Amino acid sequence: MTYRPAASTSFGPPLAERWPVIAYLVFALVVTGVILVGQNAPSGSRLFHYVVEGDRHRIISSSVCALLLVVSAVAAVLREQMRGVVVHPDGIELRELLALGWPKIRRLAWSQIDRVSVPRAEAVAAPIRLDLWDGSRAWLPRVRDAVGLATMLERVALARAIPVEGGTGLFDDLDVGATDDGEAEA
Repeated sequence: MTYRPAASTSFGPPLAERWPVIAYLVFALVVTGVILVGQNAPSGSRLFHYVVEGDRHRIISSSVCALLLVVSAVAAVLREQMRGVVVHPDGIELRELLALGWPKIRRLAWSQIDRVSVPRAEAVAAPIRLDLWDGSRAWLPRVRDAVGLATMLERVALARAIPVEGGTGLFDDLDVGATDDGEAEA
């Protein structure tokens, strides 16, 4: 019987790629806060005049604008969470976003993978490559925990007798067929 991970594990996008969406969410919350303060400000203040009395000349009121801004920022954060890599017991799922936010999901079974190319521990920023049975290659998207993903893929590849190029160096001396007691299985 071949090795299967016990449960699905998700690896999300790195923070360096998520900061624009987080900045947009913060901006939306600040604008909404200013609008709420302006609506509750004293009637003689400049903020009250701009927010409440200025709504007479606007196409969309400030309350509706704040609501739309917050909803779109939350939707952007949720859309950003759809990216990454999910390691399932049956294979790997690559999640990417195409233009206009359309998701692209590619599922690969372990039996489709001929070789795993894991960068050395020093080159964590380099992407992980999967050589597939049909001669094509799949590059995994960058993830937040690149070392954890590389370690998990290396462990699965060694247990399933999939050749590994490079590697993290964590499993060089381990016997894949060893039991919990340290004795090799027959």
